[in-house]
Amino acid sequence: MAETAPCPPPLALPAIHASHAGCWLRRTDRTEGVGKGEAVMAAADSPLLMCNAPLLATRLGYPDLSGLDLLELFAFIHPARFCVPTPRGLAHALDLEEPAGDDDVPRFLQMAGAALLARLSDAGWPEREGAWSALQSLARLRWSWAGVIAPHLARPDRAEKWLFSRLPEWEEAGERPQPAQIRLEDAAVDARLAALTGDGAERREGQRAFARAAAQIFAPRTRRDAPNMLLAQAGTGIGKTLGYLAPASLWAEASGGTVWVSTYTKNLQRQLRAESARAWPERRADGSRPVVIRKGRENYLCLLNLEDALQGGFGGRAAILAQLVARWAAYSQDGDMIGGDLPGWLGTLFRQRAIRSLTDQRGECIYAGCPHYRKCFIERAARASAGADLVIANHALVMVNAARGRDHAQRPTRIIFDEGHHVFDAADSTFSAALTGAEAVELKRWLLGPERGSKGRRRGLAARLADVASYDEAGGKAVAAACHAAEALPSQGWLQRLAEGQPSGPLEELFAAVRALTYARDESGQDAGYAIETEAAQLDGAFVELAGSAAAALAEIRLPLIRLGMRLEALLAEGPDWLDRQGRARIEGARGSLAWRIDLLAAWEALLGRMGGPADPDFVDWLAVDRSEARDYDVGLHRHYLDPMKPFAHTVLAGTHGVMLTSATLCDRGTEGPDWAGAIARSGAAHLDIAPQLAQAASPFDYAKAAEVLIVTDVPKGDLAALAGAYAAIIDACGGGVLGLFTAIRRLRAVHGRIADRLSRAGLPLYAQHVDPIDTGTLVDIFRDDPAASLLGTDALRDGVDVPGESLRCVVMEQVPWPKPSILHRARRAANGGSAHDDRIIRARLAQAFGRLIRSKDDRGHFIVLSPAFPTRLASAFPPGTPVLRVTLEEALHRVARPNLLEAESAAVAQGDPAQ
Repeated sequence: MAETAPCPPPLALPAIHASHAGCWLRRTDRTEGVGKGEAVMAAADSPLLMCNAPLLATRLGYPDLSGLDLLELFAFIHPARFCVPTPRGLAHALDLEEPAGDDDVPRFLQMAGAALLARLSDAGWPEREGAWSALQSLARLRWSWAGVIAPHLARPDRAEKWLFSRLPEWEEAGERPQPAQIRLEDAAVDARLAALTGDGAERREGQRAFARAAAQIFAPRTRRDAPNMLLAQAGTGIGKTLGYLAPASLWAEASGGTVWVSTYTKNLQRQLRAESARAWPERRADGSRPVVIRKGRENYLCLLNLEDALQGGFGGRAAILAQLVARWAAYSQDGDMIGGDLPGWLGTLFRQRAIRSLTDQRGECIYAGCPHYRKCFIERAARASAGADLVIANHALVMVNAARGRDHAQRPTRIIFDEGHHVFDAADSTFSAALTGAEAVELKRWLLGPERGSKGRRRGLAARLADVASYDEAGGKAVAAACHAAEALPSQGWLQRLAEGQPSGPLEELFAAVRALTYARDESGQDAGYAIETEAAQLDGAFVELAGSAAAALAEIRLPLIRLGMRLEALLAEGPDWLDRQGRARIEGARGSLAWRIDLLAAWEALLGRMGGPADPDFVDWLAVDRSEARDYDVGLHRHYLDPMKPFAHTVLAGTHGVMLTSATLCDRGTEGPDWAGAIARSGAAHLDIAPQLAQAASPFDYAKAAEVLIVTDVPKGDLAALAGAYAAIIDACGGGVLGLFTAIRRLRAVHGRIADRLSRAGLPLYAQHVDPIDTGTLVDIFRDDPAASLLGTDALRDGVDVPGESLRCVVMEQVPWPKPSILHRARRAANGGSAHDDRIIRARLAQAFGRLIRSKDDRGHFIVLSPAFPTRLASAFPPGTPVLRVTLEEALHRVARPNLLEAESAAVAQGDPAQ
């Protein structure tokens, strides 16, 4: 370990730590193990030093736990700086020696607290600006750390500027000209790739071939609505990121155009940001950024929401959070709150949904009408992306912007869809329609503003367009008509009224009928607590009549919104003298929001118009009641495209000049090799009548030596005790470093509850999604940081998790990941080959899960499936050459406990030893 810096004497404050292995309390200079009851009493008596209070509260079974959380102090002193929210992670962030074990953590917390406070008097502390002013506000809010910090933080000589006066303003720039039409030569692509990989880097022919193939999408397009299209499967370790960044950077430099790289996971976005530094500087000579990360509006801090929170919109602990977010906003690179440089654990510490309340979740932005418009993080990102060479975005943003027709001048024309196997799922979500109670309530709030008794700055349509309505009589009448019609939408308490049989209004009456019919037809067992659904077929006349009344009510809202949109368009064309540039920008923003809601209402009306009529072969419609913990939380009607790549092709692909879909699992690996026909079908190419180019680069990893797949045959399906015992034994044999993947949250929780304590007592901490009060990204950070830790999770951990090295040595799937037998799946299964469709889905999930295991050439590990009836035909999901063995649990434990076994047996096989 690196030499640690000297630190001041430990804080003379009591400290507490709890894990699944027990509780430890340090009152003066001695640490002792205590029971949960004594630990809770000590925490209730006086503020104790702790790390990650919500996690501690879960371990103690005491949800009201509070104290001096060092993570809050870290967020105050080092906003926008990364830290894994554990004692070990805190030690790394502060350059302190790690605690030797659980019993050493309380002493470490005292040391860490002293080290943090010492930074307040350090002349080189880079985040000093604004700290003293923030502390005064936090002291008035009775933040537990305020009194401790105050003696260490000197008052500045000059008054500190308020956050909103310190943030820089973005500047307008002219539209970028169309990119030059060029064709990239192979030699130039090879040279750029060599420059990016660096001197002395291993020359990989697969990466070079991949880069040359990627360069073809940048050639001039020869036919309208027919982009140059490439489907490229690149095995793990091929270096595909640099492989496509080489031609992308070359083309952007030569043509003056912008390349968009779209991902599915935030983890890959972070990786791309780091890799792109090889091709582009942080800033150009004029100060602009050549690489920009672009996300949806709901990811960024809304400065108007923050101002409202700081001025009394938030109360209690949420108000403290707002002050810490304001500290972060002054130092954030881009204002990204979800997956950016705001610590993912910060919102969790306050056990509030306040983080999302500080973003624009509902499309209520007033654009140029906002006093902070010129400093807005969202607007800055949008303008930066227009002049960037590389925009790193996500599949949803690319599709939503194309579908809503926003940002025409910034519409991407060269797109690389990394994690291309997820494009189908992203399109399925983007181009679907869901008329549910929760969605209808949100629309009502957007139109009318918050209901009586609600807090916050949210305003209805009439308030947002008050000046326009006062000037334009027709526009004012349209606003009034839409707001009057919106009274027909559900309001607060609608679910309770449905349960009591007292719906109010045409929409609530329809939802009551949906709920009743869905429950009446359910055959899954309602007590299970899961969502239930039924197909929108064989509906009686009464239901069809309710659907018609609801559709008429929606039309009463949509039609005045269309008239309002036309009036806003006329204002822009023949605007009054007082309509300045900012006013025009605000009206443009309002038009965009209106168009979104008009399209939404039209989709809902089309869905309702289908009720009682013949089925549309392009769509799958159903009714559903969404449930959790045996309680309803939403009711509604749903419509999905049978093939969502059809709207994707016409909305997204047709407008591009070059597009690439790439992934390590782009093609299904059947027994006859890669299924390129299936990949083409799932790319949308057929709907544009184009034949995409195909490229494949095999992984350079020797899977025969690096990994084994073990099918465990003696863990009975449905036996929770046996399943938990198997997980515990595997984690113990591996010494941690296990990623456990589950297909059901209920089983995950049951297994965690049975084994977490005993594993923790053995020094093997176990974390779990849906159990620990920590967001998924932070859970992965904790897992990556500690080679002794293991992590249990569901689908979100099956893809996009990058944990190379010792921290991930074994992946365990509790069973074969069969598709959920939903109405939508049944329709697609019938249209795509029946059981063969199921097999393609399962193999893709297995391949994605296996892909978590070997992330670098030095990785070694095991992939275990606890399924005695694992079908042999699914084994082709794993890379060629990977040993697939059917073994008992005892044999599996024997193999995972011997790290050098793979190399020894591979050598034996190479020498002709038949023992294998």
